[in-house]
Amino acid sequence: MSSYLYCMRTVIQRVTEASVTIDNTVKASINNGLLVLLGIEDADTTDDISWLSNKIINLRIFDDADKVPNLSIMETGGDILLVSQFTLHASTKKGNRPSYMRASKSAVAIPAYEKMIEQLENDLGKKILTGKFGTDMKVALVNDGPVTIWIDTKLKE
Repeated sequence: MSSYLYCMRTVIQRVTEASVTIDNTVKASINNGLLVLLGIEDADTTDDISWLSNKIINLRIFDDADKVPNLSIMETGGDILLVSQFTLHASTKKGNRPSYMRASKSAVAIPAYEKMIEQLENDLGKKILTGKFGTDMKVALVNDGPVTIWIDTKLKE
């Protein structure tokens, strides 16, 4: 796989429940864990997949016994629901209709999405639940906190 393909943008939400429904059928659902919306762009390196996966599973956004967010998804044993979302790369600079020119087309995005699933599963040590790439999905969630975090691999902090 080429090393120039990936620039990923995510919105990570701590949830008490989340699900993806396709054609009136629930494809995947989780209870306590993370809903991760993932947008892929034709830039950056495959190292971004590893960096982003590591960041997601080690984010200390779950409460400890003292109600302080000191725990990661690794420590809580929670689940991850990963959903592809090209609209995270919307440009609203001109006019009122967003442009999605920066979002990767399927030929690039699908392998990157699959690699991200594989990396998260390896890093977390358990199956990652997903939506279905390129499909009209209904995503439902109960945001816990609310805690919502945006990460762009171009802006590593």
